[in-house]
Parts: sequence; structure tokens; C-alpha cells
Amino acid sequence: MNDEQINTLLNIMALLRDPDNGCDWDKKQTIDSIRQYTIEEAYEVAEAIDQNNMDDLRDELGDLLLQVVFYSQIAKEENIFNFSDVVNAIINKLISRHPHVFNKTNHSTDFSEVSWEKLKAKERENKATTIGRKASVLDDIPKALPALMRAVKIQKRTANIGFDWNEIESVINKVHEELEELKYEMKNGMQPDRLLDESGDLLFSCVNLLRHLKVDPESALRSTNIKFEKRFRALENSLEEKNQVPSELTLEELELIWNNLKKSV
Repeated sequence: MNDEQINTLLNIMALLRDPDNGCDWDKKQTIDSIRQYTIEEAYEVAEAIDQNNMDDLRDELGDLLLQVVFYSQIAKEENIFNFSDVVNAIINKLISRHPHVFNKTNHSTDFSEVSWEKLKAKERENKATTIGRKASVLDDIPKALPALMRAVKIQKRTANIGFDWNEIESVINKVHEELEELKYEMKNGMQPDRLLDESGDLLFSCVNLLRHLKVDPESALRSTNIKFEKRFRALENSLEEKNQVPSELTLEELELIWNNLKKSV
């Protein structure tokens, strides 16, 4: 890749946004309106990785790069920032977060996760100072993140300052405690707001358990979704071969077929 290729991509985007000669759809887009497409493209990148499809990964990364160019063009038109500003921002961030590589004279080459978190904490503090408020350890955790992923980030941040259990048994006990509280609400009124609250607490405690086990909750649930889908499709195929439909069978009969399929799928 060279500068000419990047410039070609930037020029294409500028032409698509041109008021007179551009594409009607591209011209009417805003920073807010393309947000959903950015999220979709990121998930498509993740799916290509999950499927180990490098051709799709290459193409999906291109689509994701287009999103960066798209935002930069809109921002340039509105005199907010441009593509060069975006590139410079990440260059500066990478250099500042890797002093063990770019400033070996004053920093040890032994760079740990603790060092990384200290640098990010300093960035949060500087940002908070700039806007005139006190920094929080929970600053800059995007609310738009998937809930499981955001829960992990929240727990990691608070664990970094000592707000965490040292023994796995305490974490497991918390899961049991939250489950009992949910069961209590189920037996005492089934109020939707209380069920929502206690269900959330149970999920949060399960995420904490997986974090302590060094298991990524998002990856674990995604893997289980894929496994369940494969098994259920196999169940559908098995029934089709026998000219049966699920609604004609009892739950016990379906479970028997399901348990047999689990041995091979």
C-alpha cells in the first residue's frame, strides 16, 4: 500500500459526497446515521475471524476502513477534523502508550499490563481535567458496548484498584446468592422490574466468575449459540428424514433425540 492508494480512497469518498455529482444516498448520510453500519461491519469482521475465512476478513476490513473514511469526510465538511487528524491521533496514542518501545532511555523494556493500565488511567485523568471534572476509574467505557463486554471492562477497571475477590469461592458464592435472590422474586410477586434487576445481578455475577476463570463471556456465549444452532439444525434434519415435525412430538421425545445428537454434534 502507498499514499496514492489512500488518496484514491479519500478522493472516491469525497466524490460520493459531492453536492453536485455525488451519490444521493452517500450525500444525505450523517455521523449519526452511519453509526449502525459501523457496528454491523465490526460484527462482520468478527464473523470472518470466527469462520477463519481470510478472504472475507480482507473484504470486511476494507468495509470497516470505509467507515473511518466516511466519518472523516463528513467531519471534514463540517470543519471538525479530517482523515489526517484521525491518523495522527492514533499515532500519538500508540507512541505514548508504548514508552518501552519508543522511549527506551527513560523506560524499562519490561512493560506489563499494570503499566498499560497506569498509562490509560493518566489519559483519563488528563481528559477529565480538560473538561473540568474529577476522573473516575470507570471513565471512557462506552455505553454502546455489548452488555457482557461492558460488564467485563467495568469489573476489570474496579479490580485494578483492589475492588475484587481474591478467592474463586467468594465469586461462586456470589453467583449462588444472586440466584437465590432471583428465585425469591419469582416466588413473591414476579414483579417485572424486580425480575429485571435481579436477573441483571445474576448475569453480572456470572460474568465476574468467568473473568476470574479467564474465560471471555462474549466468546463463551457465542460459542454456545453456534453449538446450539448446529445441534438444532441436526434435530430438524433428523425429524425431516422421518417425516416428522417438532409440534407432533412431546418434549420428552424431542429431548431423547436431542441427547442422542449431542453425542455426535
